[in-house]
Amino acid sequence: MPADAVRGHWVTRHAPDWLKPYARLARWDRPIGWWLLLWPCWWSAALAAAHTGAPYPDPWHLLLFLIGAIAMRGAGCTYNDIIDRNIDAGVERTKMRPIPSGAVTVKQALAFAILQSLIGLVVLLQFNLFTIILGMCSLLVVAIYPFMKRVMSWPQLVLGFAFNWGAFVGWSADLDRLGWPPLLLYLGGIAWTIGYDTIYAHQDRRDDAIIGVRSTARLFDQHSHAGITIFYAIAVIMWAAAFWFAGLHWPSYLGLACACGHMVWQVATLDIDNGPWCLRLFRSNRDFGWILFAGLVADAMLAG
Repeated sequence: MPADAVRGHWVTRHAPDWLKPYARLARWDRPIGWWLLLWPCWWSAALAAAHTGAPYPDPWHLLLFLIGAIAMRGAGCTYNDIIDRNIDAGVERTKMRPIPSGAVTVKQALAFAILQSLIGLVVLLQFNLFTIILGMCSLLVVAIYPFMKRVMSWPQLVLGFAFNWGAFVGWSADLDRLGWPPLLLYLGGIAWTIGYDTIYAHQDRRDDAIIGVRSTARLFDQHSHAGITIFYAIAVIMWAAAFWFAGLHWPSYLGLACACGHMVWQVATLDIDNGPWCLRLFRSNRDFGWILFAGLVADAMLAG
């Protein structure tokens, strides 16, 4: 079982043997990834609801975003594993992934990636035309991301571009247009992603240095606390500005303040030489997302 998989997950305990390699390709045993992809969608949907005076985000949209996040995160991870199969073989944490371990062939993985992408497409087609086109535009960023760690020290920046596209989609699905609030939410999400993925990348910092993979964890190194603090601060400022432009009320700002406290805890307790703790802090961003979402939903309920 991969070192960063959730212990006792249903994939390990109940999935049939033939499904397990594909489940690991899609990272079903590591759900934090689809949570991180989902949160900008849900935040944006709740932001739009509070902005328009709706009492809560559209439940149908929330369900579609959930299905789409799981499908597209799985497709992205499968595609990433195809591209990174030789790199993964040289990293202790990833050498037992399905492709480098031989559990799945490249052709099988490619077919699985296409299947998951088709599920994502079906989800996207449920929205208005503007949102469909907007969603399609994200594919270019997704396609180039796996190559960035080879050519730049900021692959986390490109990951932020891809993982926060939902900040646009959640808003446009409701309003059929964009504006300052989703743009600022997107920029804040990029900064947030750089912060949490730097924490995550510290698990592989030494192996990455050996095989030549770049990351902000290697770039910041012993200055990581300061670097992460800066980007988390940028995220909070951008989100506060998004709330202001959307005309939100005190529950959203209270939620943001509580979420900021969670960020402070992450940075204060970070030990970049403790891989398991880095993983725990990284995973804690699921809870961070709930805090911010709760404030936005409370705001919508109050405004509605």
